[in-house]
Amino acid sequence: MTDWERRRQAWRAKRLGRAALAAASLAWGLAMFLRRWLYERGLLRSKTLPARVLCIGNLTTGGTGKTPAVLLAAQTLRRRGVPVAILSRGYGRTGQAKRVTALVDGKPAAWSECGDEPWLLQRCLAGQGVPILVSSDRFRAGERAVRAHGARVLILDDGFQHLRLRRDLDVVLLNALDPFGGGAVLPLGRLREPPSALRRAGLIVLTHADAVTPDKLRKLEERVRRRNPTAPILRAVHRPDALLTARGGELRPPSSLKGQRLASLCGLAEPAAFETLLERLGAVIEQRWRFPDHHPYTDKDLRSVARLGDGLPVVTTAKDLARLPSGWESSLPCELLVLTIRLEFIEGGEAWERALLRLAEAP
Repeated sequence: MTDWERRRQAWRAKRLGRAALAAASLAWGLAMFLRRWLYERGLLRSKTLPARVLCIGNLTTGGTGKTPAVLLAAQTLRRRGVPVAILSRGYGRTGQAKRVTALVDGKPAAWSECGDEPWLLQRCLAGQGVPILVSSDRFRAGERAVRAHGARVLILDDGFQHLRLRRDLDVVLLNALDPFGGGAVLPLGRLREPPSALRRAGLIVLTHADAVTPDKLRKLEERVRRRNPTAPILRAVHRPDALLTARGGELRPPSSLKGQRLASLCGLAEPAAFETLLERLGAVIEQRWRFPDHHPYTDKDLRSVARLGDGLPVVTTAKDLARLPSGWESSLPCELLVLTIRLEFIEGGEAWERALLRLAEAP
């Protein structure tokens, strides 16, 4: 649990603290409503790029599995020969936020230059001809993607609330375990905007669909339908893809974790989802190390893991591997394993393919 989550839970447990959070949430919700209203009335104008724009986002502050969805979208389009580029804000990177950093094949970058998610996407898409342009000014990055890389489709990573940029298809991911972020907008809950925003979605993907009962999924779909009667609703799960040794890059089957005692290490919005996946593979988690989302690890962090871990192997995510400090091997002498994840549709995969190809083929 992050420091912020601990503080929020402490405030929610007290009447005055909960009232303060509720007042702040009301102000946030009104601000989001006013902003959306201004764009819908044309008083604030969205910019249009000379390419089709596919947005993949969510309603909550993380935890839906957005990065695997962006990766899958890029791979889906590239398989059909569509020139595509990814536009990312690059959360957590150093330097000027508006400066456009282009990640292309053959030009690796440190995660601090681009952010952990673009760093991971670049490595997963190596050799597939998908440039990733990182900037807080996604319009400027998109112009460069079209001009310099010939992109016909631009994938806007985590841009559902980025109304400044006009898009042709909004894909919204909902975590079936907690689809509406505790039922309140920030800071009382984890919603970036109210569930009514789902009406803007062209596709809705329920992730972690295997972690809840069929009855709960059905009820969730009914709630979604009340807010958006027309968008296809897809069901997806996160599958373990590969298990790599951080030293040497040896490839092992994820099933090799069965019966193994280990420590989990992650800095994610929803660490429980990663830990549950390890347990489903049969791992025995003796220690759970949870850090804030996008946390830049320090040698001190890793020495603590090593000192208290008593030689246990540590399993982390590819995003977390990107944020380990240089020379991490000396601070964390135990075995470090990296579990990579892929998004897989268990219902509605055909609708995903049709929507993306229709978008790519539009004039």
